[in-house]
Amino acid sequence: MDIASLLQQIADRLQPVTDTPLLDAQVLIAHVLEKPRSWVVAHLDATLSKAQQQALEEAVRRLEQREPLPYILGHWEFCGLDFVVTRDVLIPRPETELMVEHAVSWLRSRPRSPLSSLRMADVGTGSGCIAVALAKQIPDVRVLATDISLPALKVARQNAIRHSVASRIDFVQCDLLPPHAESLPTDSHFHVICANLPYIPTHKLPELRTYGHEPELALNGGEDGLDLIRRLLPVAADWLTLNGLLLIEIEAGQGLAALSLAYDSFDHATIQLRRDLAGRDRLLIIRLHG
Repeated sequence: MDIASLLQQIADRLQPVTDTPLLDAQVLIAHVLEKPRSWVVAHLDATLSKAQQQALEEAVRRLEQREPLPYILGHWEFCGLDFVVTRDVLIPRPETELMVEHAVSWLRSRPRSPLSSLRMADVGTGSGCIAVALAKQIPDVRVLATDISLPALKVARQNAIRHSVASRIDFVQCDLLPPHAESLPTDSHFHVICANLPYIPTHKLPELRTYGHEPELALNGGEDGLDLIRRLLPVAADWLTLNGLLLIEIEAGQGLAALSLAYDSFDHATIQLRRDLAGRDRLLIIRLHG
């Protein structure tokens, strides 16, 4: 069977489970053939070997069972970089690129000194996509990437090595941030803290398309979705430098509640919300005053 026939057959099968059945069919065939998707589109008369057809059938079956495409492929793009993803980590989302863009702009505006370097933390790093993307774009930043999940940290380290930034990222298994920030010298604190923590309210988890596939530990934000954010705010205040920046991704409906929590935790700060491209509240921004 040639690629043209396979594409039509697979797209028909995927119609009930995806909004982009033809595109997903092209991606799966490209994955099995280890070719770019553009090659698949340009070679519709090519045929697959028996082994390739078997691998394709297995991939299609997994997608029919609503397993997310990135887990089937084993990688996904974020900020123009290709990241390894496994079921131990969340799939990088395009809306999280807003956080990276804001952090990059902020770090590039910071004054440099031969005696001090830029430092940032990525709390709940997961695949490491935020930490790696920032380290890739800011060559003189040192990053602390934390996660409570050791399997997730192993994936994150793999991605740091993949993109040649592992020498500037320290991976630490802990709950949010290491303790006792107040006892450390100020030059160990952070100019920027990024946090994409679990923020889905528990009762909403079954509504997610990826429910049962992505790790619940990385999704479940408690009754109102704000449990970890509520815990992070006072801890982050101890870890930030003067004039430091805290960026927290939130669910679209959490804007007012997140603002209220931030105002309760920070007396001397500029606090605001930034919306994503869809016009939804997405990023809580807290800038400490010096």
